[in-house]
Amino acid sequence: MQVGIGVYAVLGIPVRYLLKHPHAVTELTSDPGDTWARLRESYLGAREWRIPPFPYETDPDWERELHALIGAEWPCHYAKDFWEVWSKVLRELEEQGIRPGPESFRDWNDGDAAFVRAIWCLILHQDLKYIVETGVAHGVTSRFALEALARNGSGHLWSIDLPPLEHQWKSRVGIAVSAPLQARWTYIKGTSRLRLPELLGKLGEVDLFVHDSLHTERNVRFELEQAWGALRPGSALVADDIDANWGFRSFTQAFSGHHSMVCEAEPVRPDHRRSNHKGMFGIIVKTEPSSLRSSLGGAAGRPSLVNV
Repeated sequence: MQVGIGVYAVLGIPVRYLLKHPHAVTELTSDPGDTWARLRESYLGAREWRIPPFPYETDPDWERELHALIGAEWPCHYAKDFWEVWSKVLRELEEQGIRPGPESFRDWNDGDAAFVRAIWCLILHQDLKYIVETGVAHGVTSRFALEALARNGSGHLWSIDLPPLEHQWKSRVGIAVSAPLQARWTYIKGTSRLRLPELLGKLGEVDLFVHDSLHTERNVRFELEQAWGALRPGSALVADDIDANWGFRSFTQAFSGHHSMVCEAEPVRPDHRRSNHKGMFGIIVKTEPSSLRSSLGGAAGRPSLVNV
């Protein structure tokens, strides 16, 4: 499929950039499937901008409720380790000239402390093994998922992301993931529209899914519905930036028999683009049938799939 300069302009890629960087055109045309998927999702997502965002209300006690729901003690005994790693990751990014937080990766945010802490706790308390996420950017969320898996002593993270074309941003993708952790990490370059169904089909079952890619209702619903069928009972879907669209609201209405919560983000500085100057994320835990409750503690004994 041939794709012209006009198409790239629609994708939000300045024509002047493409004229100065012909390698970008080559990269776009090297995988026309991803180019077409990005074009289609950008176009359809733009049509949602006319719809006012859903007025979510956050649960101020979400963290205690989450621990109770998964049978973990509260206060959380993993909290001290979390804050030590959090300080270390921020320091490492700053040493590389990156200012972590809102709009640190083009127009996008790094994972905030509350969002990544929820993922950290789910992995550690439930001894989760197989994690899938969409969206990487600097890789702050990826880093914490991998740190938690390393503490568990097993497991793997698969991350799907279509990076920006600009070299200065593309070179920073996953920069927060330190070298010792990369053996547990598979980075899949491409759109979730094409890559997620294939990955989930190969894995068969996952222990946790994290959405942090294109934040449109259409894409949120697509990703969560794809992941839901593969999600192990007793574990969760975690979706960032839910206040940007109706996707989490409509998904939780469709699956109302499962426990969900809306959580307030904890950015390192205010995000004035958000109604609460912080942002929101959502968690929905897949209710476990009583016959499976005894297996809530982990996924040991399943075959290794790290080469998928």
